[in-house]
Amino acid sequence: MTSQVRAALGLGSNLGDRLAQLSMAIDSLRREPGIESLVVSSYFETAPVGGPDQGEYVNAVVVFDTTLTPSQLLRVAHRCEEAAGRVRVERWGPRTLDVDLLAYDDVVVATPELTLPHPRAVERAFVLVPWAEVDPTFVVNGRSVAEWAATVGDRGVRLMPGGTDG
Repeated sequence: MTSQVRAALGLGSNLGDRLAQLSMAIDSLRREPGIESLVVSSYFETAPVGGPDQGEYVNAVVVFDTTLTPSQLLRVAHRCEEAAGRVRVERWGPRTLDVDLLAYDDVVVATPELTLPHPRAVERAFVLVPWAEVDPTFVVNGRSVAEWAATVGDRGVRLMPGGTDG
């Protein structure tokens, strides 16, 4: 039996019914064998970073215990995106659903398919603010998520009223 590790996924949507897209992904993750103790952050509305002109995102972070491997979690993330009708047309372009594997315990991976921890997670308030809400002590690159969040602040990250799926 594989031992459990702590993992984090970032969720975002800026096309279609953004809240429904996130809720669908969270429901799917809750039903996924090998994922337990899923904790969901509040929903936050944020401006897009990079890419073309596009609408605002709704973002959240989920943290959970898992027996799945990083590659298996990446496949789960891609299945969630596909179920939401995600089409990959343009890097950093608008999307129905984006699911990023942010961290998998303290594992470091660098392959063409996956980089862990996520290379830009500790630079992005739209990731760190919700992540710090649900698991501030998660360590990434030698520092807690709370410490990383304090370095980037919360500018441009707005809590959505009633925005939770927890």
